[in-house]
Amino acid sequence: MAGGGIVTSGNGEEYPGNLTPFVIATCIVAAMGGLIFGYDIGISGGVTSMAPFLKKFFPSVYRKEELDKSTNQYCKFNSQTLTMFTSSLYLAALLASFMASWVTRKFGRKKSMLIGAVLCLTGAAINGAAKNVAMLIVGRILLGLGIGFATQSVPLYLSEMAPYRHRGALNIVFQLSITIGILAANILNYFTAKIKGGWGWRVSLGGVAVPAVIITIGWLLLPDTPNSMIERNETEKAREMLRRIRGTPDVDDEFDDLVAASEASRKVEHPWRNLLKRKYRPHLTMAILIPFFQQLTGINVIMFYAPVLFKTIGFGSDASLMSAVITGVVNVAATCVSIYGSDKWGRRPLFNEGGIQMLICQIAITILIALKFGVDGEAGHLSKGYASVVVIFICLYVAGFAWSWGPMGCLVPSEIFPLEIRSAAQSITVSVSMLFTFIIAQVFLTMLCHLKFGLFIFFASFVVLMTTFIYFFFPETKNVPIEEMSRVWKQHWYWCKFILDHDVIGSVEMAKGQPVKTVD
Repeated sequence: MAGGGIVTSGNGEEYPGNLTPFVIATCIVAAMGGLIFGYDIGISGGVTSMAPFLKKFFPSVYRKEELDKSTNQYCKFNSQTLTMFTSSLYLAALLASFMASWVTRKFGRKKSMLIGAVLCLTGAAINGAAKNVAMLIVGRILLGLGIGFATQSVPLYLSEMAPYRHRGALNIVFQLSITIGILAANILNYFTAKIKGGWGWRVSLGGVAVPAVIITIGWLLLPDTPNSMIERNETEKAREMLRRIRGTPDVDDEFDDLVAASEASRKVEHPWRNLLKRKYRPHLTMAILIPFFQQLTGINVIMFYAPVLFKTIGFGSDASLMSAVITGVVNVAATCVSIYGSDKWGRRPLFNEGGIQMLICQIAITILIALKFGVDGEAGHLSKGYASVVVIFICLYVAGFAWSWGPMGCLVPSEIFPLEIRSAAQSITVSVSMLFTFIIAQVFLTMLCHLKFGLFIFFASFVVLMTTFIYFFFPETKNVPIEEMSRVWKQHWYWCKFILDHDVIGSVEMAKGQPVKTVD
Protein backbone atom coordinates (compact mmCIF):
# COMPACT_ATOMS: atom_id res chain seq x y z
CA MET A 1 0.00 0.00 0.00
CA ALA A 2 1.39 3.42 -0.84
CA GLY A 3 2.33 5.26 2.29
CA GLY A 4 -0.26 7.90 3.04
CA GLY A 5 -2.18 7.03 -0.13
CA ILE A 6 -5.92 7.07 -0.66
CA VAL A 7 -7.29 3.77 -1.89
CA THR A 8 -9.90 4.36 -4.51
CA SER A 9 -13.01 2.47 -5.44
CA GLY A 10 -12.97 -0.34 -7.95
CA ASN A 11 -13.28 1.89 -10.99
CA GLY A 12 -10.44 4.19 -9.92
CA GLU A 13 -12.75 6.94 -8.61
CA GLU A 14 -13.31 7.85 -5.02
CA TYR A 15 -16.82 7.37 -3.67
CA PRO A 16 -18.58 10.76 -3.74
CA GLY A 17 -20.36 12.05 -0.67
CA ASN A 18 -19.98 14.25 2.37
CA LEU A 19 -19.93 13.94 6.13
CA THR A 20 -23.57 14.96 6.53
CA PRO A 21 -25.22 16.24 9.73
CA PHE A 22 -27.56 13.26 9.49
CA VAL A 23 -24.66 10.79 9.66
CA ILE A 24 -23.04 12.67 12.53
CA ALA A 25 -26.29 12.67 14.50
CA THR A 26 -27.07 8.99 13.92
CA CYS A 27 -23.52 7.90 14.76
CA ILE A 28 -23.49 9.91 18.00
CA VAL A 29 -26.83 8.41 19.08
CA ALA A 30 -25.69 4.89 18.19
CA ALA A 31 -22.33 5.33 19.91
CA MET A 32 -24.07 6.24 23.16
CA GLY A 33 -24.37 2.49 23.69
CA GLY A 34 -20.82 2.78 24.99
CA LEU A 35 -22.11 4.81 27.95
CA ILE A 36 -23.65 1.68 29.46
CA PHE A 37 -20.51 -0.40 28.95
CA GLY A 38 -18.24 2.31 30.33
CA TYR A 39 -20.52 3.00 33.27
CA ASP A 40 -20.53 -0.65 34.26
CA ILE A 41 -16.73 -0.85 33.95
CA GLY A 42 -16.26 2.18 36.18
CA ILE A 43 -18.99 1.63 38.73
CA SER A 44 -17.93 -1.75 40.12
CA GLY A 45 -14.51 -0.68 41.39
CA GLY A 46 -15.88 2.33 43.25
CA VAL A 47 -18.77 0.41 44.78
CA THR A 48 -16.51 -2.41 45.98
CA SER A 49 -14.38 0.13 47.83
CA MET A 50 -17.39 1.45 49.80
CA ALA A 51 -17.49 0.12 53.37
CA PRO A 52 -21.34 -0.12 53.62
CA PHE A 53 -21.49 -2.18 50.42
CA LEU A 54 -18.73 -4.54 51.58
CA LYS A 55 -20.27 -4.85 55.05
CA LYS A 56 -23.67 -5.87 53.60
CA PHE A 57 -22.60 -8.24 50.82
CA PHE A 58 -18.96 -9.20 51.48
CA PRO A 59 -18.42 -9.07 55.26
CA SER A 60 -15.19 -11.11 55.15
CA VAL A 61 -13.58 -8.53 52.84
CA TYR A 62 -14.93 -5.73 55.03
CA ARG A 63 -13.29 -7.24 58.11
CA LYS A 64 -9.92 -7.55 56.35
CA GLU A 65 -10.10 -4.09 54.84
CA GLU A 66 -11.49 -2.08 57.74
CA LEU A 67 -10.71 -4.05 60.88
CA ASP A 68 -7.74 -6.37 60.34
CA LYS A 69 -4.68 -4.13 60.00
CA SER A 70 -2.31 -7.12 59.95
CA THR A 71 -3.42 -8.30 56.51
CA ASN A 72 -0.86 -7.87 53.72
CA GLN A 73 -1.66 -4.64 51.87
CA TYR A 74 -1.74 -6.49 48.55
CA CYS A 75 -4.29 -9.08 49.75
CA LYS A 76 -6.98 -7.06 51.49
CA PHE A 77 -9.55 -7.38 48.70
CA ASN A 78 -8.76 -10.95 47.67
CA SER A 79 -12.18 -12.64 47.44
CA GLN A 80 -13.49 -14.86 44.65
CA THR A 81 -17.09 -13.91 45.45
CA LEU A 82 -16.25 -10.22 45.21
CA THR A 83 -14.50 -10.66 41.88
CA MET A 84 -17.41 -12.74 40.58
CA PHE A 85 -19.62 -9.69 41.19
CA THR A 86 -17.42 -7.76 38.76
CA SER A 87 -16.56 -10.49 36.27
CA SER A 88 -20.00 -12.13 35.85
CA LEU A 89 -21.00 -9.25 33.57
CA TYR A 90 -18.26 -10.09 31.08
CA LEU A 91 -18.98 -13.81 31.04
CA ALA A 92 -22.61 -13.03 30.21
CA ALA A 93 -21.50 -10.59 27.49
CA LEU A 94 -19.34 -13.33 25.98
CA LEU A 95 -22.31 -15.71 25.72
CA ALA A 96 -24.62 -12.99 24.39
CA SER A 97 -22.26 -12.05 21.58
CA PHE A 98 -22.93 -15.34 19.75
CA MET A 99 -26.70 -14.88 19.85
CA ALA A 100 -26.25 -11.22 18.91
CA SER A 101 -24.40 -12.26 15.74
CA TRP A 102 -27.47 -14.06 14.43
CA VAL A 103 -29.87 -11.26 15.48
CA THR A 104 -27.62 -8.59 13.94
CA ARG A 105 -27.41 -10.44 10.62
CA LYS A 106 -31.03 -11.58 10.46
CA PHE A 107 -32.93 -8.58 11.84
CA GLY A 108 -30.47 -5.71 11.50
CA ARG A 109 -28.06 -3.73 13.66
CA LYS A 110 -30.79 -1.52 15.11
CA LYS A 111 -32.88 -4.32 16.63
CA SER A 112 -29.78 -5.87 18.16
CA MET A 113 -28.95 -2.57 19.84
CA LEU A 114 -32.50 -2.21 21.16
CA ILE A 115 -32.42 -5.67 22.74
CA GLY A 116 -29.19 -4.71 24.46
CA ALA A 117 -30.67 -1.52 25.89
CA VAL A 118 -33.73 -3.30 27.33
CA LEU A 119 -31.58 -5.99 28.97
CA CYS A 120 -29.36 -3.32 30.53
CA LEU A 121 -32.40 -1.46 31.87
CA THR A 122 -33.67 -4.63 33.56
CA GLY A 123 -30.26 -5.44 35.05
CA ALA A 124 -29.91 -1.92 36.46
CA ALA A 125 -33.27 -2.18 38.24
CA ILE A 126 -32.33 -5.51 39.87
CA ASN A 127 -28.90 -4.28 40.97
CA GLY A 128 -30.26 -1.07 42.47
CA ALA A 129 -32.78 -3.04 44.52
CA ALA A 130 -30.42 -5.92 45.45
CA LYS A 131 -30.91 -7.52 48.86
CA ASN A 132 -28.32 -10.29 48.56
CA VAL A 133 -25.33 -11.39 46.48
CA ALA A 134 -27.55 -13.54 44.23
CA MET A 135 -29.54 -10.47 43.12
CA LEU A 136 -26.29 -8.61 42.47
CA ILE A 137 -25.03 -11.41 40.24
CA VAL A 138 -28.34 -11.75 38.34
CA GLY A 139 -28.40 -8.01 37.70
CA ARG A 140 -24.81 -8.05 36.48
CA ILE A 141 -25.56 -11.00 34.18
CA LEU A 142 -28.47 -9.14 32.57
CA LEU A 143 -26.26 -6.08 32.13
CA GLY A 144 -23.65 -8.33 30.54
CA LEU A 145 -26.17 -9.79 28.10
CA GLY A 146 -27.17 -6.29 27.07
CA ILE A 147 -23.56 -5.20 26.64
CA GLY A 148 -22.89 -8.29 24.53
CA PHE A 149 -25.59 -7.20 22.09
CA ALA A 150 -24.45 -3.56 22.08
CA THR A 151 -20.74 -4.21 21.56
CA GLN A 152 -21.51 -6.64 18.74
CA SER A 153 -23.81 -4.32 16.82
CA VAL A 154 -22.78 -0.71 17.53
CA PRO A 155 -19.25 -0.83 15.99
CA LEU A 156 -20.68 -2.49 12.87
CA TYR A 157 -23.38 0.17 12.66
CA LEU A 158 -20.86 2.99 12.91
CA SER A 159 -18.46 1.51 10.36
CA GLU A 160 -21.26 0.94 7.85
CA MET A 161 -22.82 4.41 8.25
CA ALA A 162 -19.61 6.45 8.13
CA PRO A 163 -17.95 7.69 4.91
CA TYR A 164 -14.66 5.81 4.64
CA ARG A 165 -12.51 8.94 5.08
CA HIS A 166 -14.20 9.63 8.43
CA ARG A 167 -14.82 6.04 9.54
CA GLY A 168 -12.06 6.11 12.14
CA ALA A 169 -13.26 9.27 13.87
CA LEU A 170 -16.95 8.29 13.90
CA ASN A 171 -16.25 4.74 15.06
CA ILE A 172 -14.07 6.00 17.92
CA VAL A 173 -17.03 8.00 19.21
CA PHE A 174 -18.16 4.63 20.59
CA GLN A 175 -14.91 4.33 22.55
CA LEU A 176 -15.25 7.96 23.64
CA SER A 177 -18.72 7.12 24.90
CA ILE A 178 -17.24 4.25 26.92
CA THR A 179 -14.68 6.57 28.52
CA ILE A 180 -17.38 9.14 29.34
CA GLY A 181 -19.38 6.34 30.97
CA ILE A 182 -16.35 5.36 33.07
CA LEU A 183 -15.81 8.98 34.12
CA ALA A 184 -19.48 9.46 34.97
CA ALA A 185 -19.38 6.33 37.14
CA ASN A 186 -16.24 7.50 38.95
CA ILE A 187 -17.73 10.94 39.65
CA LEU A 188 -21.01 9.44 40.86
CA ASN A 189 -19.17 7.00 43.13
CA TYR A 190 -17.22 9.88 44.69
CA PHE A 191 -20.44 11.62 45.73
CA THR A 192 -22.64 8.62 46.55
CA ALA A 193 -19.95 7.33 48.93
CA LYS A 194 -20.70 10.41 51.07
CA ILE A 195 -24.46 9.76 51.35
CA LYS A 196 -25.42 9.27 54.98
CA GLY A 197 -27.00 5.96 55.86
CA GLY A 198 -24.67 3.94 53.65
CA TRP A 199 -27.12 3.39 50.76
CA GLY A 200 -25.23 5.41 48.17
CA TRP A 201 -24.13 2.20 46.43
CA ARG A 202 -27.76 1.66 45.36
CA VAL A 203 -27.72 4.96 43.49
CA SER A 204 -24.44 3.98 41.83
CA LEU A 205 -25.60 0.53 40.72
CA GLY A 206 -29.05 1.67 39.63
CA GLY A 207 -27.70 4.75 37.86
CA VAL A 208 -27.07 2.83 34.64
CA ALA A 209 -30.84 2.92 34.11
CA VAL A 210 -30.54 6.60 33.11
CA PRO A 211 -28.35 6.08 30.01
CA ALA A 212 -30.27 2.86 29.26
CA VAL A 213 -33.57 4.77 29.00
CA ILE A 214 -32.02 7.55 26.90
CA ILE A 215 -30.38 5.05 24.57
CA THR A 216 -33.54 2.97 24.18
CA ILE A 217 -35.47 6.06 23.05
CA GLY A 218 -32.63 7.20 20.80
CA TRP A 219 -32.16 3.85 19.12
CA LEU A 220 -35.89 3.62 18.38
CA LEU A 221 -35.44 6.68 16.16
CA LEU A 222 -32.34 5.43 14.33
CA PRO A 223 -32.46 4.15 10.74
CA ASP A 224 -30.77 0.89 9.85
CA THR A 225 -27.63 0.84 7.71
CA PRO A 226 -27.75 0.41 3.90
CA ASN A 227 -25.63 -2.75 4.27
CA SER A 228 -28.16 -4.27 6.65
CA MET A 229 -31.11 -3.29 4.45
CA ILE A 230 -29.48 -4.93 1.42
CA GLU A 231 -28.87 -8.08 3.47
CA ARG A 232 -32.61 -8.19 4.18
CA ASN A 233 -33.60 -7.57 0.51
CA GLU A 234 -34.72 -3.96 1.10
CA THR A 235 -32.70 -2.77 -1.91
CA GLU A 236 -34.55 0.43 -2.85
CA LYS A 237 -34.74 1.55 0.77
CA ALA A 238 -31.03 0.93 1.01
CA ARG A 239 -30.32 3.09 -2.06
CA GLU A 240 -32.41 5.94 -0.66
CA MET A 241 -30.73 5.65 2.73
CA LEU A 242 -27.29 5.70 1.11
CA ARG A 243 -28.22 8.88 -0.78
CA ARG A 244 -29.42 10.45 2.44
CA ILE A 245 -26.37 9.60 4.52
CA ARG A 246 -23.90 10.59 1.78
CA GLY A 247 -25.75 13.81 0.94
CA THR A 248 -25.65 13.19 -2.81
CA PRO A 249 -27.72 11.30 -5.43
CA ASP A 250 -24.49 10.03 -7.01
CA VAL A 251 -24.06 6.85 -4.98
CA ASP A 252 -24.16 4.26 -7.78
CA ASP A 253 -20.53 3.10 -7.45
CA GLU A 254 -20.71 2.62 -3.71
CA PHE A 255 -24.18 1.07 -3.89
CA ASP A 256 -23.07 -1.42 -6.56
CA ASP A 257 -20.14 -2.44 -4.36
CA LEU A 258 -22.47 -2.95 -1.41
CA VAL A 259 -24.86 -5.06 -3.50
CA ALA A 260 -21.97 -7.12 -4.90
CA ALA A 261 -20.69 -7.75 -1.39
CA SER A 262 -24.17 -8.70 -0.22
CA GLU A 263 -24.63 -11.16 -3.10
CA ALA A 264 -21.32 -12.76 -2.22
CA SER A 265 -22.47 -12.88 1.38
CA ARG A 266 -25.70 -14.71 0.50
CA LYS A 267 -23.71 -17.48 -1.13
CA VAL A 268 -22.11 -18.19 2.23
CA GLU A 269 -24.36 -20.70 3.96
CA HIS A 270 -22.20 -21.14 7.04
CA PRO A 271 -20.40 -17.88 7.96
CA TRP A 272 -18.87 -19.45 11.08
CA ARG A 273 -17.38 -22.32 9.09
CA ASN A 274 -16.40 -19.88 6.36
CA LEU A 275 -14.18 -18.03 8.83
CA LEU A 276 -11.82 -21.00 8.78
CA LYS A 277 -11.12 -20.68 5.05
CA ARG A 278 -7.56 -19.83 4.09
CA LYS A 279 -8.49 -16.47 2.54
CA TYR A 280 -9.89 -15.32 5.89
CA ARG A 281 -6.78 -16.30 7.87
CA PRO A 282 -5.63 -12.67 8.37
CA HIS A 283 -9.15 -11.58 9.36
CA LEU A 284 -9.51 -14.40 11.90
CA THR A 285 -6.05 -13.72 13.31
CA MET A 286 -6.89 -10.06 13.89
CA ALA A 287 -10.34 -10.93 15.26
CA ILE A 288 -8.64 -13.04 17.96
CA LEU A 289 -5.33 -11.35 18.70
CA ILE A 290 -6.35 -7.68 18.73
CA PRO A 291 -8.98 -8.09 21.51
CA PHE A 292 -6.70 -10.58 23.29
CA PHE A 293 -3.82 -8.12 23.42
CA GLN A 294 -6.16 -5.23 24.19
CA GLN A 295 -7.25 -6.91 27.42
CA LEU A 296 -3.73 -8.04 28.30
CA THR A 297 -2.46 -4.46 28.32
CA GLY A 298 -3.62 -4.42 31.94
CA ILE A 299 -5.94 -1.46 31.40
CA ASN A 300 -8.80 -3.21 33.13
CA VAL A 301 -6.73 -3.41 36.30
CA ILE A 302 -7.08 0.37 36.34
CA MET A 303 -10.61 0.70 34.97
CA PHE A 304 -12.32 -2.05 37.02
CA TYR A 305 -10.49 -1.65 40.26
CA ALA A 306 -9.04 1.88 40.20
CA PRO A 307 -10.40 2.87 43.66
CA VAL A 308 -9.50 -0.57 45.07
CA LEU A 309 -6.02 -0.37 43.56
CA PHE A 310 -5.41 3.15 44.81
CA LYS A 311 -6.67 2.15 48.25
CA THR A 312 -4.42 -0.92 48.20
CA ILE A 313 -1.32 1.18 47.54
CA GLY A 314 -2.02 3.51 50.42
CA PHE A 315 -4.55 6.14 49.36
CA GLY A 316 -7.40 7.02 51.71
CA SER A 317 -10.98 6.23 50.74
CA ASP A 318 -11.82 9.70 49.36
CA ALA A 319 -8.40 10.04 47.77
CA SER A 320 -8.75 6.70 45.98
CA LEU A 321 -12.13 7.68 44.52
CA MET A 322 -10.83 11.09 43.47
CA SER A 323 -7.76 9.51 41.84
CA ALA A 324 -10.13 7.30 39.84
CA VAL A 325 -11.96 10.44 38.71
CA ILE A 326 -8.65 11.97 37.59
CA THR A 327 -7.74 8.90 35.51
CA GLY A 328 -11.26 9.01 34.04
CA VAL A 329 -10.79 12.61 32.88
CA VAL A 330 -7.45 11.67 31.28
CA ASN A 331 -9.14 8.70 29.59
CA VAL A 332 -11.80 10.91 27.97
CA ALA A 333 -9.32 13.60 26.89
CA ALA A 334 -6.88 11.13 25.36
CA THR A 335 -9.64 9.35 23.45
CA CYS A 336 -10.43 12.67 21.76
CA VAL A 337 -6.85 12.66 20.46
CA SER A 338 -7.53 9.38 18.65
CA ILE A 339 -10.71 10.80 17.09
CA TYR A 340 -8.53 13.45 15.46
CA GLY A 341 -5.57 11.20 14.73
CA SER A 342 -6.97 7.88 13.53
CA ASP A 343 -7.86 9.16 10.06
CA LYS A 344 -4.99 11.68 9.92
CA TRP A 345 -2.02 9.67 11.25
CA GLY A 346 -3.37 6.16 10.73
CA ARG A 347 -4.01 3.14 12.94
CA ARG A 348 -0.47 1.73 13.00
CA PRO A 349 1.31 4.82 14.39
CA LEU A 350 -1.22 5.12 17.22
CA PHE A 351 -0.98 1.41 18.04
CA ASN A 352 2.82 1.53 18.20
CA GLU A 353 3.22 4.81 20.08
CA GLY A 354 0.63 3.79 22.65
CA GLY A 355 2.36 0.45 23.23
CA ILE A 356 5.73 2.08 23.91
CA GLN A 357 4.18 4.67 26.24
CA MET A 358 2.28 2.04 28.24
CA LEU A 359 5.42 -0.10 28.60
CA ILE A 360 7.48 2.77 30.01
CA CYS A 361 4.72 3.70 32.48
CA GLN A 362 4.20 0.11 33.65
CA ILE A 363 7.92 -0.23 34.44
CA ALA A 364 7.87 3.09 36.34
CA ILE A 365 4.75 2.11 38.35
CA THR A 366 6.33 -1.24 39.23
CA ILE A 367 9.44 0.48 40.60
CA LEU A 368 7.44 3.04 42.58
CA ILE A 369 5.20 0.45 44.24
CA ALA A 370 8.12 -1.93 44.88
CA LEU A 371 10.17 0.78 46.58
CA LYS A 372 7.28 1.78 48.83
CA PHE A 373 5.71 -1.56 49.79
CA GLY A 374 8.33 -4.18 48.94
CA VAL A 375 7.21 -7.80 48.92
CA ASP A 376 5.51 -7.85 52.32
CA GLY A 377 3.14 -4.98 51.57
CA GLU A 378 3.68 -3.50 55.00
CA ALA A 379 3.63 0.26 54.71
CA GLY A 380 1.54 3.21 55.78
CA HIS A 381 -0.21 5.70 53.55
CA LEU A 382 1.74 7.29 50.75
CA SER A 383 3.00 10.84 51.17
CA LYS A 384 1.23 13.37 48.95
CA GLY A 385 4.31 13.85 46.78
CA TYR A 386 4.91 10.14 46.28
CA ALA A 387 1.21 9.52 45.65
CA SER A 388 1.17 12.28 43.04
CA VAL A 389 4.03 10.66 41.13
CA VAL A 390 2.18 7.31 41.12
CA VAL A 391 -1.00 8.99 39.83
CA ILE A 392 0.95 10.85 37.12
CA PHE A 393 2.42 7.62 35.73
CA ILE A 394 -0.94 5.85 35.91
CA CYS A 395 -2.51 8.78 34.03
CA LEU A 396 0.21 8.64 31.37
CA TYR A 397 -0.41 4.91 31.06
CA VAL A 398 -4.18 5.46 30.71
CA ALA A 399 -3.56 8.18 28.09
CA GLY A 400 -1.34 5.83 26.09
CA PHE A 401 -4.08 3.22 26.04
CA ALA A 402 -6.88 5.72 25.41
CA TRP A 403 -5.43 7.07 22.16
CA SER A 404 -4.17 3.73 20.89
CA TRP A 405 -5.27 0.24 21.91
CA GLY A 406 -8.56 1.39 23.41
CA PRO A 407 -10.18 2.97 20.33
CA MET A 408 -8.06 1.16 17.70
CA GLY A 409 -8.90 -2.20 19.30
CA CYS A 410 -12.58 -1.48 18.68
CA LEU A 411 -12.22 0.32 15.34
CA VAL A 412 -9.99 -2.09 13.42
CA PRO A 413 -12.01 -5.32 13.91
CA SER A 414 -15.22 -3.53 12.91
CA GLU A 415 -13.79 -2.29 9.61
CA ILE A 416 -11.71 -5.17 8.24
CA PHE A 417 -14.28 -7.95 7.79
CA PRO A 418 -16.07 -8.63 4.46
CA LEU A 419 -19.85 -8.54 4.70
CA GLU A 420 -20.22 -12.32 4.33
CA ILE A 421 -18.36 -12.96 7.59
CA ARG A 422 -18.85 -9.59 9.31
CA SER A 423 -21.37 -10.53 12.01
CA ALA A 424 -19.68 -13.84 12.80
CA ALA A 425 -16.20 -12.32 12.92
CA GLN A 426 -17.40 -9.43 15.09
CA SER A 427 -18.83 -12.02 17.48
CA ILE A 428 -15.42 -13.68 17.66
CA THR A 429 -13.86 -10.31 18.48
CA VAL A 430 -16.42 -9.50 21.16
CA SER A 431 -16.30 -12.98 22.69
CA VAL A 432 -12.49 -13.02 22.88
CA SER A 433 -12.55 -9.55 24.42
CA MET A 434 -15.18 -10.52 26.97
CA LEU A 435 -13.52 -13.87 27.75
CA PHE A 436 -10.23 -12.27 28.71
CA THR A 437 -11.98 -9.36 30.40
CA PHE A 438 -13.79 -11.95 32.53
CA ILE A 439 -10.59 -13.86 33.29
CA ILE A 440 -8.66 -10.74 34.27
CA ALA A 441 -11.53 -9.41 36.38
CA GLN A 442 -11.84 -12.78 38.11
CA VAL A 443 -8.15 -13.34 38.87
CA PHE A 444 -6.79 -9.80 39.28
CA LEU A 445 -7.17 -9.51 43.04
CA THR A 446 -5.64 -12.97 43.54
CA MET A 447 -2.79 -12.07 41.17
CA LEU A 448 -2.22 -8.81 43.06
CA CYS A 449 -2.03 -10.76 46.31
CA HIS A 450 0.54 -13.25 44.95
CA LEU A 451 2.48 -11.34 42.30
CA LYS A 452 2.37 -8.02 44.20
CA PHE A 453 4.14 -5.26 42.27
CA GLY A 454 5.23 -7.88 39.72
CA LEU A 455 1.67 -7.81 38.37
CA PHE A 456 2.53 -4.77 36.28
CA ILE A 457 5.56 -6.54 34.80
CA PHE A 458 3.25 -9.42 33.85
CA PHE A 459 1.10 -7.08 31.78
CA ALA A 460 4.13 -5.18 30.45
CA SER A 461 5.44 -8.39 28.85
CA PHE A 462 2.23 -8.62 26.81
CA VAL A 463 2.57 -4.96 25.79
CA VAL A 464 5.97 -5.86 24.27
CA LEU A 465 4.43 -8.80 22.39
CA MET A 466 1.44 -6.87 21.05
CA THR A 467 3.49 -3.88 19.90
CA THR A 468 5.83 -6.23 18.02
CA PHE A 469 2.85 -8.00 16.47
CA ILE A 470 1.33 -4.74 15.20
CA TYR A 471 4.65 -3.54 13.80
CA PHE A 472 5.17 -6.64 11.66
CA PHE A 473 1.70 -8.01 10.92
CA PHE A 474 -0.89 -5.23 10.89
CA PRO A 475 -1.29 -3.25 7.62
CA GLU A 476 -2.57 0.31 7.60
CA THR A 477 -6.33 0.55 6.99
CA LYS A 478 -7.01 4.29 7.04
CA ASN A 479 -8.84 5.75 4.01
CA VAL A 480 -9.76 2.28 2.71
CA PRO A 481 -13.49 1.82 1.82
CA ILE A 482 -14.96 -0.90 4.03
CA GLU A 483 -16.00 -3.11 1.07
CA GLU A 484 -12.54 -2.71 -0.53
CA MET A 485 -10.58 -3.88 2.51
CA SER A 486 -9.47 -7.21 1.00
CA ARG A 487 -6.77 -5.39 -0.99
CA VAL A 488 -5.03 -4.43 2.25
CA TRP A 489 -4.20 -8.05 2.96
CA LYS A 490 -3.26 -8.79 -0.64
CA GLN A 491 -0.57 -6.10 -0.50
CA HIS A 492 0.89 -7.10 2.87
CA TRP A 493 4.28 -8.90 2.86
CA TYR A 494 3.00 -11.85 4.93
CA TRP A 495 -0.76 -12.03 4.49
CA CYS A 496 -0.57 -11.87 0.69
CA LYS A 497 0.23 -15.60 0.61
CA PHE A 498 -3.28 -16.34 1.92
CA ILE A 499 -5.17 -14.04 -0.48
CA LEU A 500 -5.60 -14.97 -4.14
CA ASP A 501 -6.39 -12.42 -6.84
CA HIS A 502 -9.99 -13.55 -7.15
CA ASP A 503 -10.46 -13.15 -3.39
CA VAL A 504 -10.02 -9.38 -3.66
CA ILE A 505 -13.59 -8.12 -3.43
CA GLY A 506 -14.76 -5.15 -5.49
CA SER A 507 -17.45 -4.78 -8.07
CA VAL A 508 -15.09 -4.09 -10.98
CA GLU A 509 -12.23 -6.30 -9.80
CA MET A 510 -14.52 -9.28 -9.48
CA ALA A 511 -15.39 -8.86 -13.14
CA LYS A 512 -12.09 -7.65 -14.60
CA GLY A 513 -9.40 -8.49 -12.08
CA GLN A 514 -8.07 -4.92 -12.11
CA PRO A 515 -5.39 -4.05 -9.55
CA VAL A 516 -6.03 -1.49 -6.84
CA LYS A 517 -5.15 2.09 -7.68
CA THR A 518 -3.76 4.54 -5.15
CA VAL A 519 -3.45 8.29 -5.09
CA ASP A 520 -0.61 9.69 -3.02
